[in-house]
Amino acid sequence: MKILEFLIPAADACRRSGPNDKIVLSSRVRLARNLTQLPFPGHARKADRMKAFELLVPAVAELPQMSPTPFAEGMDKLTALDKQVLVERHLISRDHAQKNAGSGLVLNHEESLCVMVNEEDHLRMQALRPGLQLNQAWLALEGVDTSLQERMEFAFSDEYGYLTACPTNLGTGIRVSAMLHLPGLVLAEQINQIIQAVNKLGLAVRGLYGEGTEALGNIFQVSNQQTLGESEGEIVDRLNKVVLQIIEHEDNARLAQMEKKPTVLLNHIGRAYGILRHAHSISSKETMNLLSLLRLGADLGMFGPIERAFVDELFLSSQPAHLQIAHPGKLDAEQRDSVRASMLRSRMAGVPSPEPPRTPPPQVA
Repeated sequence: MKILEFLIPAADACRRSGPNDKIVLSSRVRLARNLTQLPFPGHARKADRMKAFELLVPAVAELPQMSPTPFAEGMDKLTALDKQVLVERHLISRDHAQKNAGSGLVLNHEESLCVMVNEEDHLRMQALRPGLQLNQAWLALEGVDTSLQERMEFAFSDEYGYLTACPTNLGTGIRVSAMLHLPGLVLAEQINQIIQAVNKLGLAVRGLYGEGTEALGNIFQVSNQQTLGESEGEIVDRLNKVVLQIIEHEDNARLAQMEKKPTVLLNHIGRAYGILRHAHSISSKETMNLLSLLRLGADLGMFGPIERAFVDELFLSSQPAHLQIAHPGKLDAEQRDSVRASMLRSRMAGVPSPEPPRTPPPQVA
C-alpha cells in the first residue's frame, strides 16, 4: 500500500481531540536509540546503513504496539511528495525527508506511533497524541522502547546513559514537546516575554517545523533541551507544568483582548476572514497566519457553529504537498497560490462573517 492511501484523511485527522486542545495542538515524545554493533548513521557506510535498516524495520513493524499491519517502507521507495506530506503532518523530520536508501519509516494506523530508521540515530521513535497528553505519549513510547530492548542491544554508557549522534541527546535520549497555538499572547505582544521565561527554565521554543523554523500561524513548539541528569518521568512532568502555565497565560491574554480591545480583536479576525473568503492568490505563509486568527475567532464563538476542526483541516489542506495531492498535474508556486485561494473561497463560502461573542468563551479544561 502507498503511504498516501495509508494515511488518515485530513478531515478525520483534524477531528482528533484531547485535553486543552483549544491551545495545545499536539503532544510528542521522542526517543533516540543506537545499536551497539554498528556505526551511527552519519558515520556509517551504505552497507552498514542497509544492515541497520534490514534489522530494525522488521523488528519495529512486528511489535504488538504497531499492529495491525503498520506502514513500513524505505525512504528510497517514497516520492518527494510522499515525504513532504509526512513532514506537513509532523510524522517525520525535514532531515529524514532528505534520506534515501538505508533509511526507513514505520508508522501505525492511528498515526500515534512513528519510528524513523537511520535518521540522525539508528532509531528515532515518536509517540504523538492530540491535546496535552505528554504523560500518555511517554507511557506509549516507553512500551515500544522496552519491547525493542528485549530484542536488541542499544549503545549505553554507565556514565553518560544512552549514546546518541548529537551530544545534546545523551542520557535518556528523550525529547518531549508540545505544539501550542498562541495568538492571544502574540496579539497582546507578550509572546517574547513568555519565550524568554521558558528559555530561562532550560526549555526551547521553536517554530512550526522545529529547530530553525518560523512560528507560522502563531504555532510554537516547546520542548526540553536537557536529557542528561534527569529521568524521563521528571522531564515529562517538568514540561507538562510549564505548558499548563503557558495555557493559563494564553487564556488570560485572550480574555484581556476581548474585554479591553474587542473592536481591535474583531478587526483582526474580520480582516483575516475577508482575505481568506475572497482572495484569488494567497501564499502558504499568509494563509497560515490568517487561519490562526480564524481559529481564534472560532474558539471565541465569533463564527457561530463553525468548529475548530474545520479550521484545522484548512491548515493542513492548504499546505503545499496536501494541496498538490488534491490536484492532478504538478503545480508551480504561482499555480499553488491560485489553487489554494480557490480552495479557501470554496470552503469558506458557508462561513458567516464574524461577530462579537455574546457570552464569555469557555474556559480551558
